[in-house]
Amino acid sequence: MTTNAKPASGPISPEDAIDPSRALLPAVQRVNEVRVRAGFWPKVGRVAARIPFANQMISVYYAARDPETPLAAKGVMMGALAYFVLPLDAIPDILAGIGFTDDAAVITAVIATLGANIRKRHREAAERALERLRR
Repeated sequence: MTTNAKPASGPISPEDAIDPSRALLPAVQRVNEVRVRAGFWPKVGRVAARIPFANQMISVYYAARDPETPLAAKGVMMGALAYFVLPLDAIPDILAGIGFTDDAAVITAVIATLGANIRKRHREAAERALERLRR
């Protein structure tokens, strides 16, 4: 948590949820966590076979849910996962071939910056989950 973080005033918009400058605000973190909890697995289940980065994204999910992951890292991870879940997107997911490129870029950026927080156990759990989803 940053020391200069202020509580959000008013409702959190989808743009607020994915705004990196607001990712560590407690209200934004709560909104992102609720969105991810409700929408992550249903969406992954629908698209896992079509996205080559599913394993990495699920690894980020498990890292974000791990109590040992630092709070600041969790906030950024949940923001990235909320971006994947939200129907508003820079490139709509329904566009064949390119619809998930923005989601892949966000997950890649999270892994590049916070990869040390994604442990072997998170990757192994992601592999098992993806195996179950693809059956």
